[in-house]
Amino acid sequence: MASRILTPALRMRAFASPSTALQLRSAPLRSFQSSTILREGATPLPVRKPVGAFRGGLFGFLLGSTLAGAGVYYYVLEEYRVSNELLTEDIYSLQASVQRVHTYVQTLEEDLAQLKKKK
Repeated sequence: MASRILTPALRMRAFASPSTALQLRSAPLRSFQSSTILREGATPLPVRKPVGAFRGGLFGFLLGSTLAGAGVYYYVLEEYRVSNELLTEDIYSLQASVQRVHTYVQTLEEDLAQLKKKK
């Protein structure tokens, strides 16, 4: 692909005649070569043992499941804590309401007892 890129000057010459256009397009502008000296100095890369699709997939699945499970556990734990606090608050509120009703009923009974004594 890089060999077909034409500079503006080459484009002008390429469109001058059809035969030169074919020659410019087929000839590479730059060749990639390496000398024998450079190839001799190159050391081969160390051979790596492939991980394998099964082991990699199993490890990824276990890691993902563990992380998702831990996230869900902490989410549920936090929701449980919040709901427990709300329930405790409601119980205390209900206890205070029952206490108020109890004192109100006591005062009514005392007033009723006083009215009966007067009669």
